[in-house]
Amino acid sequence: MKAVVFTLGCKVNECESESLIAGIKERGNEVSDKLEKADLYIINTCAITAEAEKKSRQTASRIKKLNPSAKVVFTGCAAEKDYKAFADKSSAYLITGVFNKNNILTALEKSGVMIAEQSEKYEELPAPLSLKTRAFIKVQDGCNSFCTYCIIPHLRGRSRSRAPEKVRKEIDGLNCSEAIITGINLSDYRYGETDLAGLITALKGVNARIRLGSLEARVIDDRLLTALSDLNNFAPHFHLSLQSGSNAVLKKMNRKYTREEFIEKVALIRKYFPLAGITTDIIAGFPTETEEDFLGTLSIIDEVKFSDIHPFIFSPREGTPAYKMPDLPPEIKKERLNRLLVAKARVKAEFAALLKGKTADFLPEEVKDGYTEGYTENYLRLYVKGEIPIGKIVKVKVGESFKDGATAEIID
Repeated sequence: MKAVVFTLGCKVNECESESLIAGIKERGNEVSDKLEKADLYIINTCAITAEAEKKSRQTASRIKKLNPSAKVVFTGCAAEKDYKAFADKSSAYLITGVFNKNNILTALEKSGVMIAEQSEKYEELPAPLSLKTRAFIKVQDGCNSFCTYCIIPHLRGRSRSRAPEKVRKEIDGLNCSEAIITGINLSDYRYGETDLAGLITALKGVNARIRLGSLEARVIDDRLLTALSDLNNFAPHFHLSLQSGSNAVLKKMNRKYTREEFIEKVALIRKYFPLAGITTDIIAGFPTETEEDFLGTLSIIDEVKFSDIHPFIFSPREGTPAYKMPDLPPEIKKERLNRLLVAKARVKAEFAALLKGKTADFLPEEVKDGYTEGYTENYLRLYVKGEIPIGKIVKVKVGESFKDGATAEIID
C-alpha cells in the first residue's frame, strides 16, 4: 500500500505527522509526505487562521483528482474544531481530532467520526521518522495562555509536557544533524520540577545541533541562556513571538508583556549570543489597531533589528474574545501587511550583510537551480554554488546578499 501523510500548519503538526509516517512504514508500507497518487491519505489539518482551515478542507478536492477511490483520514486542529466540515467530504472515511493520534493507525479499518475527549496527560507517539534533514522533537502540547485571538488552547487543551529522559532518548536515537525542540507553547514546558532550562540542561552532550522552536519573551532569563550557552552545539536562533509593538494592542491581545519588556529580553539574548538570529510573528490589523499602534510595530522592528519577521493578517476565530471585537476593513489590513512585507525584506538583507565575511555552520538541505541551499546556526538561508552532500553540517564563509539570504563558500 502507498500512503501519504500530508501536513498543514505548525511544526508540532509536522512532528506528529512524522510519527504517523514512522508507524505506517513499520507496517511495511510505502509512505510520502507530499500530495501524490496513493491508496491512503492522512491529512493533518490546521485551524490557526480561517485560511488554514480553508486549505485543510480544499485538500480533499486535490486528493480526489489524484485518486478518487483512495481512503482519506482527516485529523488535527481543523477536524477537532469542526468535524462536520470534513464529514461532508465524500472522500473522508475517518475523522479524528487532536487527541489520541496514536490510535489512528490501529483504526484505519474503521470509519466515521472518532473525536476523543481532551486529556491532561501528555500523549506519547511513536518515534518520528523525518523525511527532511532536520528532525522536530515534540516536548510539549496544549496552552494555558488564552491570547484573545487564538483558538488553539480551546482545541489542544491545557499545557502538558514530556519527560526529559524520553526527549533525550529520542534525540540520541536519531541520525540527524539538527533537532528542533518544539511544542504548542514551548515556553510552558514543565515536567514535575523540570522547566525549559532544566530540559536544556538534560540535553547537554546530545549528538545533534539543538535549535528551539517558538518562544514567549517571558521565558528568556539568565538561567535559560546560561543552559543554552553550556550546550556545545546550540543553534543561536530565537523565534520570539511579538504580534504587536503597541502596548495598547498587546494588552487587548492578552499577551502579558510590554513593548519595553520584549526589547529588554532581546538585549539579554544578545548579551549571551551577539550574532543570534531573532525572528518573530506579527499580526497585521488586529481589531481596534490604530495607525499610531501600527507605527509602533514598525518602529520596534527597527529597534530590535530582527533577522526575519513572519507577518500575517488578523483572522477572526469564532469562540475567541477577539472575534467579538470590531474588525478593521480588509483593505487596511492588507495595506499594513504589505508594509510589513517590505520591512521583512529589509531586515533579512540587513542580517545577511551583518554576517558577510563571517564563518558559519551550514546545514545543506536541498539542491535547486545550481545551488545547495540550507541554513546557518543562526538561521540565515545560504546558497552554495554546486552540489554538496545533504544533511551534513559544513563550515562556510558567508558572502554577498542573494535572494532571501546570502551566498557562501565552503571552507576547506
